[in-house]
Amino acid sequence: MEKLIRSKKGFTVQDMLPLAIILVVVAIGIGLGAQVLGSIRDDQASGTYEYNASTNGLDGLDTFSEYIPTIALVVVAAIVIGVLVTYLARRLA
Repeated sequence: MEKLIRSKKGFTVQDMLPLAIILVVVAIGIGLGAQVLGSIRDDQASGTYEYNASTNGLDGLDTFSEYIPTIALVVVAAIVIGVLVTYLARRLA
């Protein structure tokens, strides 16, 4: 058990801030990317390759942005589980 505690693997509370910053940067990047793609699409003639490509890009960003809350929930759950396992392992050791 002692060996398990010393070979710390997983998330801790100290990992929350960098992960939160990464999630915010990703969300801002998606927003800016969608804005740029929307502007590009507005400048293109409907039915052209460029218009269709930018529309597909917007659809992809929309799909990816729907998963951000799920990703955040998984990250928080991993941190909570890591903290609990570390606490319980030290307490039982």
